Amino acid sequence: MLASHAVLLVGHGAPPKDFPRDLVSRLKALEGRRQATSGAMGDEERELDAKIRDWPRNAENDPYREGLLALAEALRAKLGGAPLFVAYNEFCGPSIEVAVADAIAHGATSITVIPSMLTPGGVHSEVEIPAILAELRAAYPAVTLRYAWPFDLQRVAGMLADHAREIG
Repeated sequence: MLASHAVLLVGHGAPPKDFPRDLVSRLKALEGRRQATSGAMGDEERELDAKIRDWPRNAENDPYREGLLALAEALRAKLGGAPLFVAYNEFCGPSIEVAVADAIAHGATSITVIPSMLTPGGVHSEVEIPAILAELRAAYPAVTLRYAWPFDLQRVAGMLADHAREIG
């Protein structure tokens, strides 16, 4: 059983390099149509989404996933023992919904959701993730879901400046 508080790191996600490109295009077309009409996900889009999220991953076919997992390990070491879960906004599993359910199943009653997207202006961090969290709050009213975004851009700039100085 986990401590009652957990952290969820959310990455964008990327299609694996060996996933059929025509299926990625079809998925994006269906997603675009759904978003334009504010409709619900249809069966074909749901099937393609599941297929791409469940695709076998490794360092060669999904270097983005490997990078997010490396960030997760570095973050885990700085959380003072708070359990850390990883999720992806699209293309990769687990989804935010699945990762939140997993954290809850392991005893989390409070979850801080941290996206890896650093700057404002993106649809994922400003629209999609908040919408998913609103649905999850309704589905799990006894669980506190905090969204740790937007980031303080002065702190982000400081981290980037420190890194630039370190590499010369």
